[in-house]
Amino acid sequence: MYLIIPFLIPEKKHLPAKPLRYAVLIAARNEQAVLPYLLESLRAQDYPADRVHVYVVADNCTDETARVAEEHGATVYPRFNRREIGKGYALQYLLEHIREDGEYDNYDAFLVFDADNLLQPDYISAINRSFSDGFEAVTGYRNSKNFSDSWVAAGYGIWFLHDSVHLNQSRMLLGTTCAVTGTGFGFTRGLLDRCGGWRFHTLTEDVEFDTWCAVNGVRIGFCRDAVLYDEQPASFRVSWRQRTRWVQGGIQVAMRYTGTLLRSLFHGGMRSWASYETISIGFWGCLFSGLIMAFTLLTAGMENAWVGVLLAIWSAVRGAYLGMFAMGLLTTVTQWKQIAAPARKKVLYIFTFPFFMMSYAPIGVCALFHKFEWSPIAHTVAVPVSAVASRRAG
Repeated sequence: MYLIIPFLIPEKKHLPAKPLRYAVLIAARNEQAVLPYLLESLRAQDYPADRVHVYVVADNCTDETARVAEEHGATVYPRFNRREIGKGYALQYLLEHIREDGEYDNYDAFLVFDADNLLQPDYISAINRSFSDGFEAVTGYRNSKNFSDSWVAAGYGIWFLHDSVHLNQSRMLLGTTCAVTGTGFGFTRGLLDRCGGWRFHTLTEDVEFDTWCAVNGVRIGFCRDAVLYDEQPASFRVSWRQRTRWVQGGIQVAMRYTGTLLRSLFHGGMRSWASYETISIGFWGCLFSGLIMAFTLLTAGMENAWVGVLLAIWSAVRGAYLGMFAMGLLTTVTQWKQIAAPARKKVLYIFTFPFFMMSYAPIGVCALFHKFEWSPIAHTVAVPVSAVASRRAG
């Protein structure tokens, strides 16, 4: 249903915009190569510069990240903590220092970016319109700056575009809550106070924040005009490690919020739907689907219907491929001009996208038995936003 909603329901007009004050939060670990380009894209925003201040937490850095950030006008807080590792802890540390320095109450809202991000010049102006509409949390349109690097990078790119325009935009048009995906989102100071500060420390702090919003009746808005470019892993090995962390983080969130989500199902209205969606597309929904499939195959095997088992597996794989292919095709066609890649690669990666998505199956199994140790992912695509934007219409 979500796939067709953008074609059926027109977008609502924004209310008059209010010039809110923003603190930009960037958690960076050894990001001296890419961080300057994010900071330059922030400096180039068409939003009033006196209403935006940039903060960087140089988290366990061994390079010149802190110096580079200071040279580009950011307020920098070095952090060295080998026990509490992860973006969630870094953001908490940064927000606590902003409060301790007496600057916290100067801001109406906070925007979260990763060091490898790039922003279109009107990003903050666009997202400010959504905050002015009354949303307590807002996420933007997540595009990729290295879509053409490999089939793996393209797999991420197609999924995030699909997530933006076929999931979040549809949710927005239907009046339900949207979902943030790691970077390029913001929240008001009032919402942060309601949360009791940034207290989301699982391996997927964004999913935990989404879930907290779902069970507390917070509607997250989506701003399609707030365009962000993100660097994706091009190596399957690195992607496997990252997505293993994502799956394990999803399990952490599921275990922590199961009782609260089940109770929220009976609240009615948007909170019930948001909780249902969180359960069904999260760990519990995937586990339930996996158990049904395993039970079906086991039953067929006990009946000695091995030909039927093989046919069932083939049918499932074929159906998954065709379903993912259709999703990739629709996303690529509707977002063709937004994808920064040659036309031939856009077409090629429609065919490889299903393999990227289907690889979640073995990743999910390994995540159940593999002890995860967090490690940073190197970002190397050091280009200005103008270089990415100029390749989009290829």
